[in-house]
Amino acid sequence: MPDFSPTQYAVPFFVLAILAEMAWSRFRAPDAYEPADTLVSLCFGLGSTVAGALFGGFALYVFIAAYEYRLFDFGAEWWTVWWAWPLCFVLDDLKYYWVHRAGHRIRWMWASHVNHHSSQHYNLSTAVRQSWTGSFTFGLLFALPLVLIGFHPAMIAIVGGINLVYQFWIHTEVIGRMPRWFEAVMNTPSHHRVHHATNPRYLDRNYAGVFIIWDKLFGTFEAERDDERIRYGIVKQLGSFNLLWAVFHEWIGMLSDIWNAPWKHKLSYLLRAPGWTHDGSRETSDMIRARWLERVGNNAGGYSTASDTNSVATRNPIADNGEAA
Repeated sequence: MPDFSPTQYAVPFFVLAILAEMAWSRFRAPDAYEPADTLVSLCFGLGSTVAGALFGGFALYVFIAAYEYRLFDFGAEWWTVWWAWPLCFVLDDLKYYWVHRAGHRIRWMWASHVNHHSSQHYNLSTAVRQSWTGSFTFGLLFALPLVLIGFHPAMIAIVGGINLVYQFWIHTEVIGRMPRWFEAVMNTPSHHRVHHATNPRYLDRNYAGVFIIWDKLFGTFEAERDDERIRYGIVKQLGSFNLLWAVFHEWIGMLSDIWNAPWKHKLSYLLRAPGWTHDGSRETSDMIRARWLERVGNNAGGYSTASDTNSVATRNPIADNGEAA
């Protein structure tokens, strides 16, 4: 089977689309792009590509080893089994939902994923603001069930690449809402704007990759409202365009908390929700939302009561201690 990477083939489209959106925003939305922020996002994308080349071999080794223990065998010419491709795509998207959700609920994983949320702007360049440290969170374990079922690692890599290509176009404010039937099933710019919001109403909602039905099924969906302007970024903004600080600030904060915590709480700072502290000195997004609900009461119309919330809302642990802006 030929070596095929959907994301590599899509790069020219990404570049042209970003340039087109920049040209559009210059006349229609001058604040949509900030040069320093865009440069940081592009550097994130480049660094993520390099990190993937350096550390991706470990994931490939794990998948190939696990493939020997598969439950079903699609045959030597597995890539010709047409029905396996859409099935793998749907199951991979379900996997993406859960690994994405874990990336917001487990601080160790959030330390990597926070990179994608750290921009206060929402445009197509934000889509390439990808982590350099994802390989250190072992999110690849979420894909092992697909390998063990019998899907070849190459098939999983290809459908995963297509999934990421799809997600590029939803990082924009140029598109308002899609037709109702499309919004009901697919992830869209409207749905994903909610995911990148720091408003208490929207915190940690809409984890979907391609199909928004997972959020509706598992109680994490929130619709975008016309009467509430979205604020992007993280609740405690970086306050800096320093690339290395943007990449590693949460890792530094997490390790600092682990170092300073009493022994019985050290593991909790690694595995519990971002923003959790043993002394209650910081807030998870559950707490932020609860405080917001208490303030607005019955005026929170349309609010989703699902309880799965966490890290987009969490404050930068070092910044909270006054050590950084």
